[in-house]
Amino acid sequence: MTARTAALTLARRLIAAGYEALFAGGCVRDKWLGREPKDYDIATSARPAEVLRLFPGSNEVGAHFGVVIAHFGGHSVEIATFRTDGSYKDHRRPDTVTFATAEQDAQRRDFTINGLFEHPETGEVIDFIGGLADLRAGVLRAIGDPAARFREDSLRLLRAVRFSTCLGFPIDAQSRAAVIDCAQLLARISPERIRDEFSKILTAPRRAEGVQLLVDCGLMLQIVPEVLAMIGCEQPPEWHPEGDVFTHTRIMLGMLAPDAPLELCLAVLLHDIAKPPTQTFDEDAGRIRFNGHDALGATMAETILRRLRYSNDIVASVVPMVARHMQFMAVQKMRTAKVKRFMAAPDFPLEMELHRVDCASSNGFTDNYDFLQAKAAEFSAEPLIPPPLVSGRDLIQRGLVPGPAFKDLLEAIQTEQLEGRLHDRDSALAYLEQLIDSN
Repeated sequence: MTARTAALTLARRLIAAGYEALFAGGCVRDKWLGREPKDYDIATSARPAEVLRLFPGSNEVGAHFGVVIAHFGGHSVEIATFRTDGSYKDHRRPDTVTFATAEQDAQRRDFTINGLFEHPETGEVIDFIGGLADLRAGVLRAIGDPAARFREDSLRLLRAVRFSTCLGFPIDAQSRAAVIDCAQLLARISPERIRDEFSKILTAPRRAEGVQLLVDCGLMLQIVPEVLAMIGCEQPPEWHPEGDVFTHTRIMLGMLAPDAPLELCLAVLLHDIAKPPTQTFDEDAGRIRFNGHDALGATMAETILRRLRYSNDIVASVVPMVARHMQFMAVQKMRTAKVKRFMAAPDFPLEMELHRVDCASSNGFTDNYDFLQAKAAEFSAEPLIPPPLVSGRDLIQRGLVPGPAFKDLLEAIQTEQLEGRLHDRDSALAYLEQLIDSN
């Protein structure tokens, strides 16, 4: 059963019981744009208690606000009573709601393209707020007074950028001016809510435009203010003819695949985050340098990601990518064992993509990328890091006491194995004896 079929069944039950029931919000917008809606919401004249009687087992998670989650056919459908909202003291949810008509309900929503209704059976679009005209024009416009909408729920500031980025709709002049004027209100919003909207912007195909819009509207100052220091941070023109650090980063974001994963998008955004604080001018060489920006960048990236409450898994993926991105410059000088260890990193395919766009957006060099691609083909017949030929137990059996030397001995044996000079356990044990004797 599709999400639409499930929602249609529930809407028909509401209608059969004598209530008004309409599809509402994003599902109407997406259908009109020719996109498959991810989910369907229903707006209805039925009060929450009446919805619960019709659909036993529903969740009353938002019953105080007129919202019930009904479950049918493996889908969850939000059913909300037509309402008007009171003040938003917590800048997230209204303190009070008053049940109302469909027309009044449309007026409380955020943007005109999200304030449309559709009759579930006839497909007729019901427009009280000019949403169809804005869909046809490809414009994002706040309903009513934009500043009032953003003061009610300041997360709408980020939602404006997200919808503009995802749909490719410019924000109309009045609404954009209100976003800029109200940008500081984003400080009221929890890091978790900001993180979720920010992630959707970064993973949208037009993410580069989204990041630029966050900067232009003053919102990046409230999210990752460290990014602003990249603007105007000049780079050596012989290596970066494209311009400053922010321009370089923005170009990289635009080069990623439309479906690039969040970890990669974050790593690209943050890979040069420490260039501004490490920028120096080498008078003798006559060039700009950023010594240690990779190591400091990893520290800064972790601080930023923790501040935005990203998961430990995201942090564990992004931070090493930032820390390692300069190591690609040395891969052709690495021993085979080191190359294999380098390539065995958990997110190495993402690191390769970061390196690709890093070079493609600046100097255009592909030597290191091509080298690693060739090595991947060369090493493809067996695991990069095969099972060890010798273990710590073997060292203990030879009277060695566990300690730092253990790691050195095991790593030395593994290196010989990765270099192709040790192929079996007997030869590895013989090599171990040589190492012990030499010490």
